Amino acid sequence: MASTSPHIAEVGRQDFDQQVLQRSRQVPVLVDFWAAWCGPCQMLMPLLAKLVGEYEGRFFLAKVNSDQEQELARQYGIRSLPTVKLFKDGAVADEFMGAQPEAVIRELLDRHILRESDTALAAALAARQAGKTEQALEMLDTIMQSDPANEKVKIAYADMLFACARYDESEQVLGTLAPASRQEPAIAVMLARLDFARAAKDAPPVAALEHAIAEDAADCQARYRLAAHHALQGEYAAALQQLLEIVKRDRAFADDAGRKGILIVFDLLGGKGELVNRYRHLLATALN
Repeated sequence: MASTSPHIAEVGRQDFDQQVLQRSRQVPVLVDFWAAWCGPCQMLMPLLAKLVGEYEGRFFLAKVNSDQEQELARQYGIRSLPTVKLFKDGAVADEFMGAQPEAVIRELLDRHILRESDTALAAALAARQAGKTEQALEMLDTIMQSDPANEKVKIAYADMLFACARYDESEQVLGTLAPASRQEPAIAVMLARLDFARAAKDAPPVAALEHAIAEDAADCQARYRLAAHHALQGEYAAALQQLLEIVKRDRAFADDAGRKGILIVFDLLGGKGELVNRYRHLLATALN
């Protein structure tokens, strides 16, 4: 079990604070909870050691023998082995259980480890903040070509493309994200904004849409476009009201666009809160 790497250590209760919690304020620390009798643990260890060597100190590996350190295992809720937790800034930031494939572990590490392209990304975001939109776009494009695996760069680039109304390109970039990244709530919000942005892009002004609805309350197309306008402006209650009216009047409109639109707004609202709860109930009533 001994290792000659300066980036790997056996850790116990006595030195956990120093080796894991304090060290994680400088570099991510991967804590491998294992046991000698655990077959998958033995399979995982060489892979983790290999990654330590490849990442050359960009993360530290702490190995905790769960049989010998039962108090630590209880403290961190270890119920199956191996369990691997990643610590940053003194707290658990990510984890996985079982002997995962190398690609899965790399994906987890890359979400938390600073890369050279992260520094360039910060410069590109500063350019955007200064109003240098085209320069920022060019910088992000260059960074993506030099480090195509950096998910943070992809997300920033997709967001910039969205801000420039280049919706198809923005969606294309988001489509290249790793599966774990696509499940992040922030990505669901970005995809939700794209749906509404397309609906609002070529729509008449708000006043014209309101006039169309006043003339014909069953004009679901006008209602959906108006809802999109409201959602993009953060006027979520108004958007939900229009979408609910579509559900009530024509469930078949644009392949159930009313109900799907309400779910999109729920994503924009983070899936919780008084407004979400109220319209979730109203939607359920309308569907029954």
